[in-house]
Amino acid sequence: MATRNWYHVVVMPIVVVLPNRVYGGFNDGDFQYWSSAKVRFDINKDWYGTVEEEFRIGDDAERLYYRHTDLGVVTSLADWLTLGLNFRHIAERGTGRDWKWENRPHINLTFKGKLAGLTLSDRSRFEYRDKYNAKDMWRYRNKFTVKFPWELTPLKLKPYVAEEIYIDLDQSGINRNRLYSGVSMKLSDNLSGNIYYLWQASSSGHQWNDIHTLGTQLEFRF
Repeated sequence: MATRNWYHVVVMPIVVVLPNRVYGGFNDGDFQYWSSAKVRFDINKDWYGTVEEEFRIGDDAERLYYRHTDLGVVTSLADWLTLGLNFRHIAERGTGRDWKWENRPHINLTFKGKLAGLTLSDRSRFEYRDKYNAKDMWRYRNKFTVKFPWELTPLKLKPYVAEEIYIDLDQSGINRNRLYSGVSMKLSDNLSGNIYYLWQASSSGHQWNDIHTLGTQLEFRF
């Protein structure tokens, strides 16, 4: 697992533009905006369901290039462990106008705990990527999150940091790394929000490409 260098994460969106090469249709250092909304609803006392929509705008936050719909069910196996079974349908495009599709079922195991007042979670995701006009593949993702006990401002903002690594299982080594820093908030009894900054580094061959993202999330619970 990658070393978690939390000192690289700051609680504000800092945009660094380094337009020296192109990867995946975006300049290195591209600024993006990601927006998602999720609905969570109880199925019974042991299971709940989720429906999520996400949109991503790249090229300095001027062009929609990605959207997905994710359906899932989650159950608690123990106080410290949950299991999620999901299916995600993705539409994505590069520099052209044509959209490419991907179906992505994934399984999620999330370990939870507390240490010295911090809330910790470690999510392992195994996903099968059924890609349009490309080789199908398996991928493993691990996301480790630390939530701090503080409540900032009258809005009671709760800060957190996280790191996520990606490993294609038919290749060797880490080919993507994400660092998050953000704040979550409870807007009402049934609505919560999240604002975050994300730095992502992705590899292609021997090159690495960075993006800087401002993200917002809403979650409705019923």
